[in-house]
Amino acid sequence: MVWCVIMVSTDGSCLKNPGGAIGWAWVDHRGGAHSGGAAEGTNQIAELRAVLEAISAHPGDEPLMIESDSQYAIKCSTEWLPGWKRRGWKTAGGTRVKNVELVRAIDAAIGERPGPVRFRWVRGHVGNEFNEMADSLAGKAARAARDGKIVATPAPGADRFGGAAAASASEPAEAVASASTESPTGPAPADQAHVDLAPAATARSEPPAQSAIQDQPADPDQPDQPSLFAAAESEELTLF
Repeated sequence: MVWCVIMVSTDGSCLKNPGGAIGWAWVDHRGGAHSGGAAEGTNQIAELRAVLEAISAHPGDEPLMIESDSQYAIKCSTEWLPGWKRRGWKTAGGTRVKNVELVRAIDAAIGERPGPVRFRWVRGHVGNEFNEMADSLAGKAARAARDGKIVATPAPGADRFGGAAAASASEPAEAVASASTESPTGPAPADQAHVDLAPAATARSEPPAQSAIQDQPADPDQPDQPSLFAAAESEELTLF
C-alpha cells in the first residue's frame, strides 16, 4: 500500500510582540493555502494557531507532516503536551500552561484525525520555498488585521476550551505564489523532502519558563516526538 504523506508548512507573525497584531498561515506543498489574523496577540499564539488551522484543514487517513520554524509550537504539540495533560494542563512548576486553549485544541485535533500527524523543525528565512510562502502570508494577514481589513473568526475547536477568535482568510493556490515575494522559484531543498520513520524516544519535561524558549535548531532526528505514522512504517511513502 502506498501512503501519501501530506506536507504542510506553517508560520506565525506578530507585528509587535507581545500585544501587536498577529497573523498565521499554512501552505500545502501540493497547492493551496489559508491565512488569518487578529488585532492583538503574541508570536506564540500566532504559531500555535497556524498549526491548529493546518491540522483542522487536512482531515483524513493520510499521514500529515507539518513543517514549522517554531520550536515552541512543535514542542507544545509533541514533547510537552503529554506531561501537561497528565497534570491537568499545569506545568511542572504547577502554573497554568500558557495559551492552553490553543494547545488543548491542537491535542484534540490530532487525536480526532484518523491519520497520524508529525512535526518537523525547519530553519526560517533561509530560502525554504514553502516556509517563505507561509511567512509572507502570515505577515500580510497581520498587517490586514492591524488595519481592520479582516474579521475575526474562532480558532477551530478552541471554543471548547475557552479559545478566542482570530480573523481568517482563504488563499487559492495561485495566490500563494504571488503573495510570497521572497520565495525561490526552484523546488524545496532535497533534505526537506526526507521523512524519517525512526521510532521516537520518551518525551522530556518542559523547562521551567516557557517564555524563555527560542527557536533554536532541533536534533536532526527529533527523538522527542511521538512515533511517526505507526500504521504506515512498513509501507511505501510518497510525499506530496
